[in-house]
Amino acid sequence: MWLVLVTLIWGSTFVMVKDALASVGPANFLALRFLLAAAVLGLLFRERIRTSSRAEVLAGVFIGFWLFSGYILQTIGLQYTTSSKAGFITGMSVVMVPVFATVFLRRPPTRPAVFGVILAAGGLALLSLKQDFSFAAGDLWVLGGAISFALHIVTIAHFAPEMDPLRLTFFQVLTTALVSLALTPVLEGFTVSLPLMAWGAVIFTGVVATALVLSVQTTAQQFTSPTHTAVIFALEPVFAALFGYALAGDRLGPREAAGCALILGGMLATELINNQKEPVT
Repeated sequence: MWLVLVTLIWGSTFVMVKDALASVGPANFLALRFLLAAAVLGLLFRERIRTSSRAEVLAGVFIGFWLFSGYILQTIGLQYTTSSKAGFITGMSVVMVPVFATVFLRRPPTRPAVFGVILAAGGLALLSLKQDFSFAAGDLWVLGGAISFALHIVTIAHFAPEMDPLRLTFFQVLTTALVSLALTPVLEGFTVSLPLMAWGAVIFTGVVATALVLSVQTTAQQFTSPTHTAVIFALEPVFAALFGYALAGDRLGPREAAGCALILGGMLATELINNQKEPVT
């Protein structure tokens, strides 16, 4: 139930972030968002963070690298594609998780997971390929973010069962904030002079969609497998499309809608067609 709430919140942010990017660069936005999230977590859990072990710090930094990679690629891509398409392409991470879990955690995917990858790949082609069979630049950026988010789920699954989830959350958030802050002057220049709407997006995504949600995700992943987490996250692109339709006027043609359906079917097939159990640890 908690992970479903995570996907609802994340799905609601695509439109919000895309609108904010009209007035602030991607790295600048992420720096403000994650600095705010790190500050909130640091204030709320300062005693637990102060007693962090070296292993927890290093694990949090490693997880944070994938978190930063996912968000910077996704945020750049949102400048060049619709929030609905970005939501569904990001959802491709769901079918990538079983593959990465096999490679890095030695947990081979079930046959439904393989079937899901094939379905989702076909859906991605329908959703994103142009008439000349090339991808739009924004779609490729977001797809790169989906790969990083899949690795983020897998690395949390590896470390969370044996470490304090709130410490891991703080250090992955702090890592993302510092890397974003370091890159901002190089990529676009740093500013805090933002319109009220952009600051609203920073505050909501920083406090709710980052500090709160990542704490819930990291804690919940102590008790479930990466593939189970991923299949729940299949709801994220559905929520993204609904918010895009309601708030941004996003519309998908028949081909794009068929692609979205295949991607969602591929996500669900990773677990729901064949009820094969995967161990948590």
